[in-house]
Amino acid sequence: ADQPFFLWASFFDPHPPYAVPEPWASMYDPADVQPGRYREGEFADMPPHFARTRETQPDFSDYAEPGGQGLHGFHSHLHDDAEMRRSIASYYGMMSLIDAEIGRILDYLDKAGLAENTLVVFTSDHGHFLGQHGLIAKGPFHYEDVLRVPMIVRYPGCVPAGETSDALQSLVDYPQTWLAAAGIDAPGVMQGVDQLPVWCGEEAAARDHVLVENRHNPTTVHLRTLITDRYKITVYRNAKYGELFDLESDPDERCNRWDDPAYAAVKSELLLKFVQAEIQREPTRMPRVAGA
Repeated sequence: ADQPFFLWASFFDPHPPYAVPEPWASMYDPADVQPGRYREGEFADMPPHFARTRETQPDFSDYAEPGGQGLHGFHSHLHDDAEMRRSIASYYGMMSLIDAEIGRILDYLDKAGLAENTLVVFTSDHGHFLGQHGLIAKGPFHYEDVLRVPMIVRYPGCVPAGETSDALQSLVDYPQTWLAAAGIDAPGVMQGVDQLPVWCGEEAAARDHVLVENRHNPTTVHLRTLITDRYKITVYRNAKYGELFDLESDPDERCNRWDDPAYAAVKSELLLKFVQAEIQREPTRMPRVAGA
C-alpha cells in the first residue's frame, strides 16, 4: 500500500485527416483555426530534404536503401488551406475527446481512493506538424513542433499542483523516475536520469541536454539532435550539412546557423558537447569488481 501506482497516459498521435466520432468532429469551426505557415526561403540553408517537401512530386529516390520501405515525411507537403483547417478542427476535437477520457480515469482514481498513491504522467512519443514550416507530417524534421511534447505530472503530496518547469526532460527518463518513486534502484543499463526531485520541486534540473534520434533508414535517414536550454544542433550521418538553431533569439527556428561564421564557436562547443553526451550515455552493464 505504501508503493505508488503508476499511470502513464500516452498521447495518441492522430495524423490528420482522420474520421472523428461525433460530437468531437464538430466541436471546432475550421474557420476559427489557424494553420502554421511556411516562410518563403526558410529552407534555403536547410538540408535538401526540407526543400523537396515544397515540390508537387518530389523525388526522394536518393534516400532509398535495400528493402524499399517508405520513409515518414518524404513526400509533398503542399496542402490546400481549407482542407488543412478542416483537419486541424478534427484534430482539436480528438484532443478534446482524449482530454475527456483521461478525465474519466482521474475521476475514478479519486472515487476509488487511489489518487493520493498514484503517479500520473500524461505525455506523447512525438509531436506533429499542422502547417508549421509548411509541413504536415512527422519525419526527419527536428523542429520543436515534433520534439517538444505534452507533459503533465500528477502525484499528490509530492508534485506541486499548478506549477510549471522549464527543466529539460527526456522520454528515457520516465523508467528511472518511476523506479525512484517506487524506491527501486535503476539498473546500470538504463540511459535516463531520475527526474523525481525536479517534478517535486526539490531541484531545478536533472540534466543539461537532451538527445533525440531518428534512424528511419540504415544510413541515408540517420540523424541525431542535441538540445540544450538555448541551442539545438542536428548532425546527419555521412553529411556535411546540418542544423543549428538559437532558440533564444530564434524561437520559431527560421534561421539555420550551421554555416554562419558568427556561430562557429558555438557550433564547435556544441559538437564537443554532443560527443561527450554520446560517451556519457553508454551504459555500465555490470559493475567493475576487479582491479585487473
